[in-house]
Amino acid sequence: MAAYGLYTHIASNKFRSMVLLAGLFMLVYVLVYAGALVAEVVINSNETVAYYLSRAFHDLIVASPVATIAVVVWIVIAYFFHQSMIDAVTGGHDVTRQEEPRLYNLLENLCISRGITMPKLKIMESPALNAFATGLNPRQYAVTVTTGLLKALDDREIEAVLGHELTHIKNGDVQLMVVAVIIAGVVGFFGELFFRLFTSFNWSSGSGGSWSSGSSSSSSRSSSSSSDSKSSGGGAVIVIIIAVVLIVVAWLMSQVVKLALSRSREFLADAGSVELTKNPDAMISALRKIEGRGELPGATSAVMELCVDNPREGFADLFATHPSVKSRVDALVKFAGGHDPGPLPTPAGEAEEPEAQNPETQDPETQADQQGTPPPVPTGPWNEPGQPADRAGPARSPSGTVLGNPAGTPMGPWGRH
Repeated sequence: MAAYGLYTHIASNKFRSMVLLAGLFMLVYVLVYAGALVAEVVINSNETVAYYLSRAFHDLIVASPVATIAVVVWIVIAYFFHQSMIDAVTGGHDVTRQEEPRLYNLLENLCISRGITMPKLKIMESPALNAFATGLNPRQYAVTVTTGLLKALDDREIEAVLGHELTHIKNGDVQLMVVAVIIAGVVGFFGELFFRLFTSFNWSSGSGGSWSSGSSSSSSRSSSSSSDSKSSGGGAVIVIIIAVVLIVVAWLMSQVVKLALSRSREFLADAGSVELTKNPDAMISALRKIEGRGELPGATSAVMELCVDNPREGFADLFATHPSVKSRVDALVKFAGGHDPGPLPTPAGEAEEPEAQNPETQDPETQADQQGTPPPVPTGPWNEPGQPADRAGPARSPSGTVLGNPAGTPMGPWGRH
């Protein structure tokens, strides 16, 4: 069987998946430690920073088995039900050969030609032009295609897109991306949970039952020494700041984890598609049609990272998981011998095109060309209505009959000669 990319890339994806799963546990432990810091401050707001840090570490050791079990349960749930979760977000549904014979036959032919196990085929009702693959094992692999893609692309281009997604499956890119989605989901959930708990404690501090109540206590509390107030109230504030910073850092790490998804995987998938279809021009044409038209409004950023093209870009394109369409096309032209037709009009330009063709805004000659009739003759200050000022000759009807000048006398600027 032919290779679907570099073997080192496949091995690297498997290694990264293991590292990301280990990183998931570390991020959850960081969130548990931050939650323990907040809990210790709520229980007792009159201690030093060192006391809070040591107590929170002890709480982490006690809670780590529970946190580990929770992460393992989440991974198991995501392993078996991640496709259902993605379908719930995107609205994708399974289709059979009877429902979509064109698409089904194209995918089946590609799989038969290379001895690939055929993945499930799904359709997403969306005018966007995009497709993505999901799954963690051969029984779960699925390729989802939007209805907009089916309408806009011809058979050659659809075959190229399907080859692109099949290459992602064979190269192990799909497993890595699904793991990244799992990590972003679990860390984002716990981070938001702790943030909401912290916000509720902060709002209830005025009632005198939380960590900040020490600033509004009775006169007996105000009679304590200044050194005690610095070591108690100040320590609580510092620990709360540390907890917030840990939560923010963990959440940011869960978002930045997508940087582990090397953008070289898209170049390899494009090359794999060309290897399957033997048609680089089809892949280039498909990319040009998809460019700028792949936005899925209801999809999360994690789902968009699974797609053929992700129009959402990060800061200065630094955090983008997909290379630009232009760079991908240039690579196909350079290394596969394809031909680039150039970028197509943007969706905004396509929306303005019908307005530009409004009959009220078109010039008379353009209207005449579209309607198949001769353009109206302009009038001038020296000729009769319907006669040109700078041309000789009578006006004629469509049948050739002379109008307004039976004798056929040529017209001049002052009338008939």
